[in-house]
Amino acid sequence: MLPSKVVRHKAGRFVPVLLAGLILAACSGQGPQTSTVNIQGPATGGSAYYLQQVQQSSDDSKTDWQLLAIRALLKEGKYPQANQQLNQLPSQLSDIQQQELLLLKAQYQIAQQNVNDALQLLGQVKTGELSKDELARYYGLQIAAAQGRPSLSLLRSYIAQEPLLSGADHQNNIDATWQTLTQMPPQEINSLVINADENVLQGWLDLLAVWRANAQDAEMLKAGIKDWQTRYPQNPGAKNLPTQLSQVQNFTKASTSTIALLLPLNGQAQVFASAIEKGFNDAKNGILTAAPQAAPAQPAPAEANATAQQPADPNAVVSPAAADAAPSQPPQTAEVPPSEPVSAPASNAQIKVYDTSSQPIQQVMQQAQQDGATLVVGPLLKNNVEAVANSQTTLNVLALNEPEKIQSHPNICYFALSPEDEARDAAHHIWEQGKRQPLLLAPRNSFGDRVTNAFAQEWQSLGGSLVMQQRFGSVSELKQGINSGSGIALSGTPVNATPAEPQAIAIAGLTIPAPQQQSAPEAASTSSGNVDSVYIVSTQDEMQLIKPMIAMRTGSRSNVSLYASSRSFQAGAGPDFRLEMEGLQFSDIPLLSGTNPGLMQQAARSFNNDYSLVRLYAMGIDAWTLANHFNQMRQVPGFTLDGNTGKLSANTDCVINRKLTWNQYRQGEIRAVN
Repeated sequence: MLPSKVVRHKAGRFVPVLLAGLILAACSGQGPQTSTVNIQGPATGGSAYYLQQVQQSSDDSKTDWQLLAIRALLKEGKYPQANQQLNQLPSQLSDIQQQELLLLKAQYQIAQQNVNDALQLLGQVKTGELSKDELARYYGLQIAAAQGRPSLSLLRSYIAQEPLLSGADHQNNIDATWQTLTQMPPQEINSLVINADENVLQGWLDLLAVWRANAQDAEMLKAGIKDWQTRYPQNPGAKNLPTQLSQVQNFTKASTSTIALLLPLNGQAQVFASAIEKGFNDAKNGILTAAPQAAPAQPAPAEANATAQQPADPNAVVSPAAADAAPSQPPQTAEVPPSEPVSAPASNAQIKVYDTSSQPIQQVMQQAQQDGATLVVGPLLKNNVEAVANSQTTLNVLALNEPEKIQSHPNICYFALSPEDEARDAAHHIWEQGKRQPLLLAPRNSFGDRVTNAFAQEWQSLGGSLVMQQRFGSVSELKQGINSGSGIALSGTPVNATPAEPQAIAIAGLTIPAPQQQSAPEAASTSSGNVDSVYIVSTQDEMQLIKPMIAMRTGSRSNVSLYASSRSFQAGAGPDFRLEMEGLQFSDIPLLSGTNPGLMQQAARSFNNDYSLVRLYAMGIDAWTLANHFNQMRQVPGFTLDGNTGKLSANTDCVINRKLTWNQYRQGEIRAVN
């Protein structure tokens, strides 16, 4: 037993603590207490907790709890409840509460896609009265209101937000700043006017210049980035490089000493494979014609007199995988002026061609690996590409087609001239020209299905509404329509393409969930009257009938813009055809659009002006270039290349996307679309 004085001493120590507890307990049962709610700091609780505090408060803190509850409801995507609480706020608010309310209202309007209303509210915010947390949210809302459209104001918002962030939010800000820069067109970057004290922005612009000057040479890019970091040591990007550029530091070039070229050397696809192989070898051996200064797109000199035939399989124009029909007969040889080829330094790489039509693709891949291949280019046919993607091969593979469902592998890239790829590019081009109500005119077959679905899905991903479609049949069917004078009405039925789910916005801890999609109203079976653009997927023969048939119904002065795929552009189109196509815009690969007239003439002569084979020849050239940048495509996000088949870029799955060249018929000539 302890001595009594010890017991008394210990008991005495607890008396003040006990009294303090009793006093606090007594106080808790008394009247309203001074608010300890901080609406200017982070809100970490859930909406249910904050709403409970609202119900239990009857003093000045109630409004603060209500503002926090609204923040939580917005973060959770509960927009109707958030709007209800906004409407229940008292009319008299303190200055601090008023600033917080403006931020919350702006966030609500952005979530409802009312960007202009949100910007008006943000314009009323007094940034000098905001806390650090509120200021980060303010710039986050400015960024969200930009809806991903790169601009100088968006760059300034990212730069202003950066010092307010830490951890993952800070790195995300750096990455987003860089992404905005790289998405801005060069002409817009070159015309920017910035203030003399915007040192951080100037540093970012200089880094972009380093990137663009050395994007095709990873070693030069490494050195350029290091030099930039030395010149701008205080720039936030120098301290924490954008993820895309930090990956450059670890870049190692893929070996191309021994390349296996996998192509079908027999059967119906042989003619396509031969064109690709010739382009690949010409690029490898350095015997391509030097590119003169870029000129406006013009037809080959002898096109007016050439009698080019359409391929038996029209899909072959853009899809070498669709080799189901017999290849076309070569058209008459056009007299093309000779050009002087320039021999660039030839590569020392060893190229071995394997025939994928003679044995299973698995055996071909195994043989290539046994022969010491360090890189595989091919196969060409879609079923073989799918087999390679499923094979778990360790070889680096640049496939010359895409499987139905893309499989992401660290050692496989996909490069295809697909009609779907061209349709997606058309959706972007038409959207950028300000059109919002497109109609698709496509063949009434599976090929037309593929094109319309690809276009519609891409259109809706850009923010467009339902896309209308109208199908047409054979040339003889079109002739019957033109003879009867019925023409083509600009009406159609909706394309049943599943739109992409709306994405939530998460910026620096500010989360704006996408509003729940409401069921779209049933579209009418046929719609007309609102079409402002028509994308026509047809052959040249079909186009000669379709465009006049549209004019029959709309008149020659219609404001509806007409666009076409590359299938309508073939050799043999004389001045009468070009005059009849007045105003029509069409896409094609750069090689057929006048970017390199010398190489174009060389290719036209080699393939008797068969443009479908010229496109595949260009694909072979680009396949060689891409093969020599294989690891750059895989390891350096944002890689781009000005190729003969388009401006090439690789996405995260290493699918090579092509941005095509757009031309237009004007007064009997073909000119580039500005």
